[in-house]
Amino acid sequence: MKIRRFYGKDMRDVLKQVKDELGGDAVIMSNKKHADGIEIVAAYDKEPEAKLQPKAKTAPQSHSGKSVKTPTLSEIIGDTGPDSLKALLEKQAKAAAETPEKVKADTSYTAHNAPVSSSPVASHSSPIEQNALKEMRQELSSLRNILQFQVSGLIEQENNRKHPLHSYLVQKLLQMGISNSLAEEVVAYAPESANERQAWLFLLKLLANRLQTKQDDILSQPGVVALMGPTGTGKTTTVAKLAAQAAQKYGAEQVAVVTIDNYRIGAFEQIATYGKIIGCSVKKAQNANELSDLLYQFRNKRLVLIDTAGFGQKDARLIKQLDTINQKSCVTIRKYLVMQANCQYRVMQQTVKEYRQISLQGCILTKLDECYSLGEAISVAIENQLQVCYLTNGQKVPEDMQPADTKFLITSAARLYKKFGLIHTDANYIKNAAVAV
Repeated sequence: MKIRRFYGKDMRDVLKQVKDELGGDAVIMSNKKHADGIEIVAAYDKEPEAKLQPKAKTAPQSHSGKSVKTPTLSEIIGDTGPDSLKALLEKQAKAAAETPEKVKADTSYTAHNAPVSSSPVASHSSPIEQNALKEMRQELSSLRNILQFQVSGLIEQENNRKHPLHSYLVQKLLQMGISNSLAEEVVAYAPESANERQAWLFLLKLLANRLQTKQDDILSQPGVVALMGPTGTGKTTTVAKLAAQAAQKYGAEQVAVVTIDNYRIGAFEQIATYGKIIGCSVKKAQNANELSDLLYQFRNKRLVLIDTAGFGQKDARLIKQLDTINQKSCVTIRKYLVMQANCQYRVMQQTVKEYRQISLQGCILTKLDECYSLGEAISVAIENQLQVCYLTNGQKVPEDMQPADTKFLITSAARLYKKFGLIHTDANYIKNAAVAV
């Protein structure tokens, strides 16, 4: 038996050297790692085929005279397969050929099963494991939301540090009731060199320029006008105010009122009472055909006002009423949306969205006397490019109604903010501060 040492950068390189020089029947005696690679001690019983025939194999003996069994390659690497180096290399080559196919199969399995929900997996797990998995998902979702909140807070702090005046103005607009998107938009135009007072007046003028109004649009133009909107916005009272002012201006015989509110108890009686006081004609229409007939009868009137039923945005009957208004008739009906100014921003936005199914000529803001903030109504009108035509601020007929004025609306919003929005004007500020201390 002859022993040789081989050096290589890795195990595969050294084994290849052993095979090339000693053949596939060589026996690995030992292996050792070095800084530059791996050292293998290999033994062989016969010369390679290019040399002489091999001699008889002699087993090494120990100092005690007993023969010592040379460890095979399988024993060195912990494999139970064949001892032949040739067989080992063939086995490694076969495993290397099978690996890409296995990876491809695993990838295909993952790709096909990734979009599938975890219900098949969960079905094989116990209820305790399912609950634990559900809690982990909820906790991860909660952590993600907290991290997003913290990151947004850090970004906001950085913006406040870089642009303190802009951040201060945005907060003032938000406290006035202006929506966040509109506040960010208008503050972006504020001049950097201006002081706080100048910048605030600049923003109020910018909002006034963005707000569209129509002064006395309904009374100045003859025709048919329908007032629409959710329940409780004051449509019937507004119709009575418009009818009374039109009667004062053009005469009661030039004004007529038609109601299609067949759902609210006493709706017709209420508007009929107003009609008797004003002296104008009041009729009731049950459907689109009756409405068309009445409009034809009143074709010589200067102004015909239609009072509609109030439905919530989610009420299916609203669609039916909109279809009734949209029915073709002998005249063109101008539609105006009635919204209460003391309503929430999101409610007004959804109201405008639902009534956008019909062509709106403008809107009427009611209940200004009940408002603590006007910024929400102003934001909705600006963002939806909805023209404000009239403002009502009380129950008196016909006194508590006036044509919309941009300067009046913005000034009223700023006055309400100064009265109710600022911290030092809050009556509970001192009490709350004492409780906090």
